[in-house]
Amino acid sequence: MYRLKLQPGLVLSVLFMAIIFHSVVSTANAQNRPGAINRPCFRLENILNMPSDSLSQSELNGLIFMREEEKLARDVYIVLLQTWGQRIFNNISRSEQTHMDAIKILLKKYKVSDPVTTDSVGVFTNQTLQKLFNELTARGKTSLAEALKVGALIEEIDILDLQKELQAIKGNDDLRYVYENLKRGSENHLRAFVRNLQRLGIQYSPVKLSNEEFTAIVTSNF
Repeated sequence: MYRLKLQPGLVLSVLFMAIIFHSVVSTANAQNRPGAINRPCFRLENILNMPSDSLSQSELNGLIFMREEEKLARDVYIVLLQTWGQRIFNNISRSEQTHMDAIKILLKKYKVSDPVTTDSVGVFTNQTLQKLFNELTARGKTSLAEALKVGALIEEIDILDLQKELQAIKGNDDLRYVYENLKRGSENHLRAFVRNLQRLGIQYSPVKLSNEEFTAIVTSNF
């Protein structure tokens, strides 16, 4: 029997394109839905066209951590969507999936093992993130206001962690491209959660960001 032999590079390219197609479709569907979160255009295929530089240990550790931190955000929002049925959790969980996909492309590109061993909601390799997921989902189930505050807190944490990773980058344009876009996305999400809390008559106070950083983000259009 004749067997078709595929080159490893071809298989990797096909996998990349499958991830990109899934993310583009998910993002387009989310943006076309009423109440979608407006965000800058983020093209995952651009990651493949950028040169590959060797990763420092700090960059490697950051990439692995951010992959699961983006999953944490997605998974918490999925649980809160199931609990409260609010559109904001649907839209932002879809955006977090795109963030996860972007980091997965980087992991594949640099041949780094993926810490996400299952796509099941609420399952993490990093036990600190596992504990945080359990705490945040429990808190978010107590009321809609608390759920929105949980969302804002997650985005604050994400912004600070992405700032830290950006500062650690030595010269990897693809990492910088991804992290900068993820940070802009998190800032958009933070603004959305703050607006939704305001509609409930609640003024959100930052927990992790400084008052200056928080004000600069929520008063910005992008």
